[in-house]
Amino acid sequence: MAFPKPIRLMAAATMVMFLFLVFQLMRNPTAVHPGEHEKIPGLARDPNLDETGEPPEPLHRVSGSNYDADNPNSDRINATLLSLVRNEELDQLLQSMKDLERTWNHKFNYPWTFINDVPFTEEFKKATRQVTKAEIKYEIIPKEHWDVPSFISPDLMEESAKILEENKVQYAQMKSYHQMCRWNSGMFYKHPALKDMQYYWRVEPNVHFFCDVDYDVFRYMRDHNKTYGFTVTLYDSPESVPQLWPETVKFLAANEQYLHPNNSMGFLTDKDRRPSHNEAANGYSTCHFWSNFEIADMNFWRSEAYEAYFQHLDRAGGFFYERWGDAPVHTIGVGLFEDKEKVHWFKDIGYQHIPFFNCPNSPKCRGCETGRLTDGDAWLKGEDCRPVWFKYHKNEWALSTGK
Repeated sequence: MAFPKPIRLMAAATMVMFLFLVFQLMRNPTAVHPGEHEKIPGLARDPNLDETGEPPEPLHRVSGSNYDADNPNSDRINATLLSLVRNEELDQLLQSMKDLERTWNHKFNYPWTFINDVPFTEEFKKATRQVTKAEIKYEIIPKEHWDVPSFISPDLMEESAKILEENKVQYAQMKSYHQMCRWNSGMFYKHPALKDMQYYWRVEPNVHFFCDVDYDVFRYMRDHNKTYGFTVTLYDSPESVPQLWPETVKFLAANEQYLHPNNSMGFLTDKDRRPSHNEAANGYSTCHFWSNFEIADMNFWRSEAYEAYFQHLDRAGGFFYERWGDAPVHTIGVGLFEDKEKVHWFKDIGYQHIPFFNCPNSPKCRGCETGRLTDGDAWLKGEDCRPVWFKYHKNEWALSTGK
């Protein structure tokens, strides 16, 4: 039975439209913009929806053989890609390495440094060497850097873990997690293998990088006098850090000379957007830079101010009696003792650590949805601390692009 002509024309038009949409998606698969459901509470407009280029010049790029892996006189500076990783995390690490090599390091060939609390297996070494042309170092954490300090009471640590668990604090009973947080907070940059390194890019297993980056990020940090770079900033669990800010206040009372005049105190103590967090954390907003991604200058961690602060926190016992993470500790350290103008949002580096993203609007990005913060539950959108950051700090990207 033949269909009437109007119906045939409508079907043809529908098919043409369908094919056109398919063609558009295939031609530009990343040009997908979030709808109103992706709006971030506290931001009138997500800055990642604005077109994102590169940060301002000077930027160092590949020219001829200047970044070849075997060039002893390359343009590389004292910097490394750094991972604390276990042998059993090999597959997840290879995922992270492949993404970062594809989007950045195959051009610049910065060395990788892998650190473990036990020796790496030959399988681990062989597999990682196949992913990069760059030099790789396989290192072991010195025992004295990893062990629980002698001044920590095992009985008090055990009882404290039970209280943390009752308050639904993740990893409360996992001793190695507490050790890792302490090591990342104040020990990693003391490793003998890093003594001649100034900058590092922290890379964790099972993360994703989505955007081609065509400049040397380490030389960007040096040339633009930046100390710390982040992609994602979030609220922490106040139940994990109730005494972190009170101990910080104690330290400042005795060491006010370390407080930088252009600090980020507002960001650290904001109580307007999440008053319940500020109250539960005794004056700390709990906003922190998500430190599974950080590009930073180790000379800051080695500074007199930060070292004194870490030693104070270490003696207070909160890495083991509470669950102080390296993310809030690093954030507070940078926020108090460094000029806030030396903190940089690497907006142009597309990144995911489950369940959060940094997804800029750039033709250099593939595989993530522009402006998406999370692919988890809707309430996670409220965990974004960028509205607080921009409340107290200018958006450097808006200044550089006019947006």
